Formats: sequence, C-alpha cells, structure tokens
Amino acid sequence: MKLRIPSLLKSDKTKTTLKQFLLSLLATTFSIALTFGTAAVIDHHKKQEAKREIVMMVMYDMYNSLEAIEKVDSTIRQSMHLQRQLLEDTTKFSELWYSIAGTLPQVSYTETTERIFSSSIETINTVGDVFFTEYVADFYRFRLQFKTMVCDSLVNSISRSSILERSQNFINFDYLTYGIMTTGCLNNMRQIFLECQQMMHVTDEEVLAYRNERKRIESRRSEGTDDMVESLKKLRQLQDDIDRGKLKYQ
Repeated sequence: MKLRIPSLLKSDKTKTTLKQFLLSLLATTFSIALTFGTAAVIDHHKKQEAKREIVMMVMYDMYNSLEAIEKVDSTIRQSMHLQRQLLEDTTKFSELWYSIAGTLPQVSYTETTERIFSSSIETINTVGDVFFTEYVADFYRFRLQFKTMVCDSLVNSISRSSILERSQNFINFDYLTYGIMTTGCLNNMRQIFLECQQMMHVTDEEVLAYRNERKRIESRRSEGTDDMVESLKKLRQLQDDIDRGKLKYQ
C-alpha cells in the first residue's frame, strides 16, 4: 500500500516553515546547552580556585609550623653544645650565660588555619580529597603533640630547674629527651608535608610565592597599625595639652 503524503506538506511554503522551525529549535537547544555548559565551566573553575586557595593556605601553615619547630630543634642542639662546653670548663658559666639565655625555646605559630580547616565541613568538601584531609589532620596531631610534650613541658622544666642560676643546674638538665621527641615529630611532619605537596601538585616555589604574598599583605597591615599608633600618640598629646590648660582654671 502506497503512503500518501498530504498535499499541504508538499508545498514549498510549508517546507520553508518547517525548516525554519527546526533551525529555531536547534538554535534554542544549542543556546540552552551553551548557557548551562558555560555556567558549569565557570562554577567548576570557581570551585577549583577555592580549592587551590584552601590548599595553599594549609600548605603555608604547615611550612610555617615546620620552620618554627626546626628553630626549637636547633635551640635544643645549641643547648647541648653549651652543656658540653661547660663540662670542659665550668668557670665559663658567666661568660656563656647570655648564650644559654638565648637558647630558651620559643615557638611561634597560630592555630587559626587549623580551626578553619578542621571545623568547616564546607571547607573540607571544597577540597574534596579524603586522603589530603586525613594527612592534614595527622600533621596537626603531631603539631599538638610537639606543643604539649616538648614545648610546654620543656619551658616548665627549664623554669623549675633554674638553669640560669647555677652552671650545675644547666649541665644536669636533660635536653636529650626533648631533642629525641622533637626530631621524631619533625620527621613525621616533614614527611606529611611532602606527601601533601605531591598529592596536591604544589611546588616549593609556589609555597614560597604564596608566603611572600602573605608577608606583603601583612606588612601593609602593619603599616596601618603604625599609623594608628601615631594617631593615638597625637590624640594623647592633645589630651595632655587640654589637661594642662585646665590647671589654669583650678
């Protein structure tokens, strides 16, 4: 049986209208796909930028923490060298007193980044890497261990031992235990830092560049603080002038 095509569909006008409709439909479909596709690309790009910023913030915090702990490690070793010098000649205690005082351990780092990273599910979701999250958690666990078992304990022990009062107190102080714990924490934290670098494809140069940028921002903030201090001095001077003027009327 032969299929009959309605004469209406055979007309050139109908064909042109159908062609225009199909082209319009195709253009609309392409426009919608392009709009949603572009939005998806932009959204993905923003997420990648946010992820990178969080990763760099954490890597920068790790870098600073390692640097601070390395200074304590160096301080402990310097103290042990001074102990050896005093054992050779205890009469040098007065001569070495300032060197000994200069080796009192000090560690400086903030826990702001740790709190932001650890307490925000949104931040962790943005990074989107379970292994990286676990490695960072391990790093901060070792940092806390160092703070409590080495830094806080060492400062308290030094205070109780009065090592700056007598050479014998300093000579008898047990730096080795703290040196071993510091070396252990430092080694574990360095390994985690390197693993995180490889995992997130972050180079040493990128960490240093980020660090320099942060320092530049912080220096601008410091300049603002200096201006505020100077402004407060002028305000205080103005009040002093007013107070002196009041004395004339008393």
